[in-house]
Amino acid sequence: MFIRENRNSVAILTGDESEEDLIGLGKDIFTYFGLGCRNVSKFYVPEGYNFDKFFNAMYAYKELINNPKYINNYDYNKAVFLMSNFLLLDNGFLVLKQDSGYSSPISSVFYEHYTDLEALKQRLKQDEEHIQCIVGNVGIKNQVGFGQTQHPGLSDYADGIDTVLFLNQI
Repeated sequence: MFIRENRNSVAILTGDESEEDLIGLGKDIFTYFGLGCRNVSKFYVPEGYNFDKFFNAMYAYKELINNPKYINNYDYNKAVFLMSNFLLLDNGFLVLKQDSGYSSPISSVFYEHYTDLEALKQRLKQDEEHIQCIVGNVGIKNQVGFGQTQHPGLSDYADGIDTVLFLNQI
């Protein structure tokens, strides 16, 4: 079967990322306004993670708020989250919402805390049919470097399916 399913990309942060890594993560989040399957729509952080370093790096993308369609999504999604009494983190152009889902709306990114990195790796392995890319520096097979989600290699097939091989087998 060759019908594509919805997938999202995730990132795993440890707290040891450089500013350059986090700016690259911003590229993974904001390119194409986050609408691509290779865009990071969720990330995992260790318990007690300090989001200041993350938000400081995201300011490299603050001009997005000047795009009328982006700001409409930002205002709308923030209002919906607030009316639902969700606790949010917000820097004026990006909303972070703690959520177990993988697919976040435009102008927002979901996050979850983890306490055991190995258990998180196992969970992501079990959920691999929902995940296009895993960004990070944590030693996961086929992980993608920060800022590299929109630069797939020749063998990085969508959903892991070699389209030409599939067509040749019909």
